[in-house]
Amino acid sequence: MANFYSIVLTLVTIVAGLIWLYDAKMKKPARLAAIAKVEEQTNKTLDDEERERVAPQGRVAEFAQSVFPILFIILIVRSFFYEPFRIPSASMMPTMLAGDFVLVQKYSYGVRDPLFRTEILETGKPNRGDIAVFKFPVNPQVDFIKRIVATPGDRIIYRNKTLYLEPACVDSSAECPQLQVIERNVQQQDEVYFSRTTPLQRYSEQLGDVEHEILIDPTVAPRTAYYFQQAGTAADEWIVPEGHYFAMGDNRDNSEDSRYWGFVPYENLVGKATFIWMSLEFDRGPESWVPEWLPSWVPSGVRWHRLGSVE
Repeated sequence: MANFYSIVLTLVTIVAGLIWLYDAKMKKPARLAAIAKVEEQTNKTLDDEERERVAPQGRVAEFAQSVFPILFIILIVRSFFYEPFRIPSASMMPTMLAGDFVLVQKYSYGVRDPLFRTEILETGKPNRGDIAVFKFPVNPQVDFIKRIVATPGDRIIYRNKTLYLEPACVDSSAECPQLQVIERNVQQQDEVYFSRTTPLQRYSEQLGDVEHEILIDPTVAPRTAYYFQQAGTAADEWIVPEGHYFAMGDNRDNSEDSRYWGFVPYENLVGKATFIWMSLEFDRGPESWVPEWLPSWVPSGVRWHRLGSVE
C-alpha cells in the first residue's frame, strides 16, 4: 500500500504542476493583456480585487497553483529524505510496539525515484543491527520492518533459539572470523511482556555496534520444519548471497522473517528506522480507563515515554 500512496502522490503532484504550468504559459498572458487594456482605458492601476473581477483565474488553475508547492515539498521529503511508518504488529517487541510511528530515513540505503524505485545515487548499505523497512519479497506491495542480522557473505545459524554468526571474510590476508554464538544477557524485568498469559524471556543482544533487546517465548517449540531451505546448507543454516540481507524480528518467536521466506534483496530496501515520533496505545483493557462505546481503532492515549530514537 505504501508504494500505491507514493504513486498517487507523484501523479497528483505532476497533474497539479502541469495545470499550473499550462495556466501560466497559455492563460495568464491573456489575463494580463485584458487587465492592461482596462487600466489604459480607465487611466488607473487596478488593485487585486479589481484585477480578479476583470480577468478571473479559473478555479481549477487557482487550486492547482495553491497546492502544487505543498505537494511538491511533501513528495521530495517523502521520496528522498524521511517517510512515516506505523508499526503494525508485535514482531519487533520490545524495541517497537504496535502503535509506534517511526520516521524512516530514505537516503540511508540509496536514493531512489518514487515511481519505479530505480537507484539514482548509492549512499550506503545496511549494517548488522540496523532496523530496516523493506518491500516484502513475497509481496512487494507490503512494507516490512525487521532488524538486519546478517549481510552479504555471512553464515548464520538459528538453532535451539540461539543465534550463531560467521561474518564474511573480506580480508584474505588476515585470519577469517569463525562461527560464534551471539551472546545474550538476561535483562531486568522492569516491563514484562506476555504471550497470552506466559511471561516472555527478555535478553540483550549485540549485533555489530548495536546492542538491543530481544524476546523469547519459552512455550513455543523451534519451528525448524517451516524454515526457508537454502540448497547446500542445514535446515537451520543460511549463507547470505551477494546483494541480499537476512532480517529477523526482535520478538523471535512471533515474527515472520527471513527464517521463513528467505533473503531481502538490496533493491527492496526502503530505508532505516531512526526515530519514534508518536506512540499510541490501542489497548482496551480495564486499565485504559476509556469509554466502552469508543471504537477499537481509536487510541486510548499517547505513550510519551516511547518517543525518541530507536536501536
